[in-house]
Amino acid sequence: MDLDPRLLRYFIAVAEERHFSRAATRLHISQPPLSYAIRQLEDNVGARLLTRTSRHVELTDAGQVLYREALTLLRQAEEVRTLVQRVDAGLRGRLRIGFVGSMLYRGLPALLNAMRAELPDVEHVLTELNSHDQIEAVRRGEQDLGFIHANPVPPGVLARDLMAEPFVVCLPQAHPLAGRESLRLAELAADDFVFFARAASPSYYETVLSMCVSAGFMPVIRHEVRHWLSVASLVSQGLGVSIVPACLSRSGLAGTRFIAFEHAARSVSQMIWPEAARSPLQEKAVEMAARQFPLGAGAPEDPPPGESAGRRSAS
Repeated sequence: MDLDPRLLRYFIAVAEERHFSRAATRLHISQPPLSYAIRQLEDNVGARLLTRTSRHVELTDAGQVLYREALTLLRQAEEVRTLVQRVDAGLRGRLRIGFVGSMLYRGLPALLNAMRAELPDVEHVLTELNSHDQIEAVRRGEQDLGFIHANPVPPGVLARDLMAEPFVVCLPQAHPLAGRESLRLAELAADDFVFFARAASPSYYETVLSMCVSAGFMPVIRHEVRHWLSVASLVSQGLGVSIVPACLSRSGLAGTRFIAFEHAARSVSQMIWPEAARSPLQEKAVEMAARQFPLGAGAPEDPPPGESAGRRSAS
């Protein structure tokens, strides 16, 4: 049975007007093609749909059923057409987004809020992964967009720097130097260090290690963990000191102090996405992220040097 949408629209017009001439005028066609279309539809469904008199048209029982169903079918067809167009325009769909924990303090929540406002029909699926795992997930097509610490990316993965910010020293609240506004890194030469794991981000590991070496000492690395918040948490428990991106001072973690020290290195965050087979939704998401993070921007609301996370959260 061929339920041509055009024939259904013609039938609905006749059913509602109860008159072929008025229905033809409504459809902007002449009456003979309309009469032929209704006969085609009756042949297709195998039932008589209308009874005709000299004055008007009446629906048969079968016609009344088809009228109700035709309205539903055409509405559903329009909904499908609209859905497909919105998906094609990048206004609807599903975005799989990976992120490193520090992005929670680097403007990612603001970007997600902007996406929800501009793309209300898009589902965001968030997964916290370290940089290495995100790069692999994007490369394999398992993730549409990633927010990572700056790392070399393989062929097939594109990257864009989002922001750069200084590193700061993270000390336990009870550390003898915790009351300082700034310090020299060499003053921590005798302390145990908590490092971001080399396997999770070789570039970050080497950056922090090189800062210590440049300060004249080789750090004693007692603990390696895979998330920056875990680094700060171990420090808050008195299990060592660390060097972390300045955004961690906005984490609200009690028992820690974040103190400035003189250095040239910067903590750089990146956005990554697949080079090939990008959907309109991915393209729109990348464009929105680029607007949210102008190139060369620093982290939002950098805290004053020496500010304590515990003190900030209590204020």
